[in-house]
Amino acid sequence: MLGTIHEALLVAIILLSVSVVEAEKLSAAVLRYGLLSLAFVIALIQLRAPDVALSAVVVGAIVTGLFLYTVKEVGE
Repeated sequence: MLGTIHEALLVAIILLSVSVVEAEKLSAAVLRYGLLSLAFVIALIQLRAPDVALSAVVVGAIVTGLFLYTVKEVGE
């Protein structure tokens, strides 16, 4: 059962990674990056690595904030 969940998360991470790169609008890419970060954190929690998951949450929040600031400044 848990193997199926890990496989589904892996597929979701791969698909979200490709969709971030292929996004035409910057705001859509940032939203997809946030979902990618969430899927990665869920995978880490399932792998019983809460310390790494917390680090990933902090890094993901900082990077997403910087991306949103950049999108605002660029004026998409």
